[in-house]
Amino acid sequence: MSKEMASVSRKTNNAAEIDRLALAFAKEPGSKVFIPLAEEYGKAGMWDEAAGVLEDGLKTYPGFITAMVALGRAYEQMNQPVKAKAILEEAIKLSPDNLRAHRTLAKLYAAQGTKDAAIRSCNVILDLNPHDQEALSLRTGLEASGEQGGEDDRIRIEERRTSTKIHEDGHGEHMGSTVASAALAQASGRDTRSLSGAPPHSTAIQESRTVVRRSVVIQLEQWLSSIRARRRDSQSSSELTSKTSS
Repeated sequence: MSKEMASVSRKTNNAAEIDRLALAFAKEPGSKVFIPLAEEYGKAGMWDEAAGVLEDGLKTYPGFITAMVALGRAYEQMNQPVKAKAILEEAIKLSPDNLRAHRTLAKLYAAQGTKDAAIRSCNVILDLNPHDQEALSLRTGLEASGEQGGEDDRIRIEERRTSTKIHEDGHGEHMGSTVASAALAQASGRDTRSLSGAPPHSTAIQESRTVVRRSVVIQLEQWLSSIRARRRDSQSSSELTSKTSS
């Protein structure tokens, strides 16, 4: 059987199962048959229908964890992250170790940039299943991006500190400011070029950026020393002239 024929067969079976479950649910609206019906709707990509069935079912069975988690998944697929997060957070209050809820929440948190919360959900999954590749991959990526951000912050602080020292030197203020700006612009250009050609590996990118930024700091420190040396020479010359004239 070809892939196309297999796909058609699955769709036909799925449609038949939806019809069967929908009929059963219509006969017994208060039954829990809405759960498998919602699952079949999800398999068919009919997420609006799945959400509607689950919402109705939860009116009859409030606090039904399975339905709450399935509804959160449906909302996520419908690109309604606020509603998805709300129902799933309510679900893990009732069932803190629910893996399906945490799996969807981890993705939602990561997409919204809430890294700590995403990592916490990954940790819950990995505590129960240490070999879960999806959670491992997501947590590793989140931790790596957090470390990179922290390193960038430290580099920027060091650059500002060095630049401030140059500005505070009275005799070299103008020159220090001009040179520092030029150096930072030059380094920024090198940084961009190096990143554009770097391999797509976080470690290689981090090392490249760190080397470039450190070279900027070294240059700024050298200019600072030069400015201070000229200041001392100027002060010595002024003192010598003063003694000679007196």
